[in-house]
Amino acid sequence: MKTHSTFYQNKKVLVTGGTGFVGTHLVQALLENGAFVRIPVHRRQPLVKDERIEIVYADLNHLEECMEAMKGIDYVFHAAGGVGAAGVTPAYQLEGISMSLALTSRVLQSAWNAGVERLLFLSSSTVYPAFNHPVKEDEDWAGLPHETYSGYGWMKRYLEKLAEFVASRSCLKIAIVRPTAIYGRWDNFSPETSHVVPALIIRACKKENPFVVWGVGNEVRDFLHITDLARGCLLALEHHAICDPINIGYGDIVTIRQIAEAVLNATGHTEAKVVFEKNKPTTIPFRAVDISKARNLLGFEPRLALDAGIQDTVKWYKNNFGK
Repeated sequence: MKTHSTFYQNKKVLVTGGTGFVGTHLVQALLENGAFVRIPVHRRQPLVKDERIEIVYADLNHLEECMEAMKGIDYVFHAAGGVGAAGVTPAYQLEGISMSLALTSRVLQSAWNAGVERLLFLSSSTVYPAFNHPVKEDEDWAGLPHETYSGYGWMKRYLEKLAEFVASRSCLKIAIVRPTAIYGRWDNFSPETSHVVPALIIRACKKENPFVVWGVGNEVRDFLHITDLARGCLLALEHHAICDPINIGYGDIVTIRQIAEAVLNATGHTEAKVVFEKNKPTTIPFRAVDISKARNLLGFEPRLALDAGIQDTVKWYKNNFGK
């Protein structure tokens, strides 16, 4: 996953959330590009083992511990924060929103005080209103975030503005990435809180029949494999750290019906009868992002096709949870 650049060679990089799904893949990408990586550990240990990884035990919600983790760091990838899913309760969503607001504020303040050179903030495509076309970055304030994740979308909007404030008052260069829907190895495979791809993989591997899919099947998504997101983030911090949001997505659309079929094919569960339950919780009916800006400014292009990405994720899940 090298970016064919020496930008990260021998740099000391802090990855917040480096023990989680996105953070783990950022750590791997940084190591492949010659960086030394520091991971703050609070509740769980890193999934990646390498002699170039430094572990520091810190709760980043505490400013003093966050400041300590920033010492001597060149770049920061901020991948820590709460996430949600279609079926989680509003109380769970609020907990994640509150945590992300406080945590990101601490990280920005600590990076500023510590003299960090560059920081990447992972925003979200939830900042966008509902459109029936692939959305461009400058359409973010054309309306309100979709009602099903309005709290999360407004939180990300605010944190983008907070990042702009910090960049305008300091020497910290900040990149803002808005990812689309992501999936892949080390995703959240909890049945209660997982997103659509891991949720479907879990049930397909159990050979459920009928195979129940939430929604009506024609909901449109833009699914990106996590390795492509990690590569896009490294490119963004290197080439576009000017606090100007940029979409990182697959650049193509697919329906939930097509995703279900791809999962069934990858798991060998092709005999299943697919049943759509329109009364189950879903989110926005159409969500895809325009990635022309990432193509033009970063030279970004997704490398892993959807079917290959689903097959890779299924293979990993079976090797780790199949028994």
